[in-house]
Amino acid sequence: MMTLAETIHPSADLRSRYSEISRQCRDDRKAVIITVNGRGDTVSLGYEQYQQMKARIELLEMLGEAEEDVRRGCVAPMQESFDALRAELLARK
Repeated sequence: MMTLAETIHPSADLRSRYSEISRQCRDDRKAVIITVNGRGDTVSLGYEQYQQMKARIELLEMLGEAEEDVRRGCVAPMQESFDALRAELLARK
């Protein structure tokens, strides 16, 4: 499991220390929590980390849907599934 390092900055730092905050997100791979009046308000991530997090969330959602299909009995034999997938991919060429 990947743990995301975090740092906290008040919202005033966005103007005065943007370059440092951006570097922490991008180079140090840290999530930066921006606070307003001492409370968490927003989170800033480097683009690469955002893409990775988004991909993991999408994969978890697909696995959850697959698990629900299994619970409902909506399954097919593996060979049948692969044959159907292969046929669909060949039809796209």
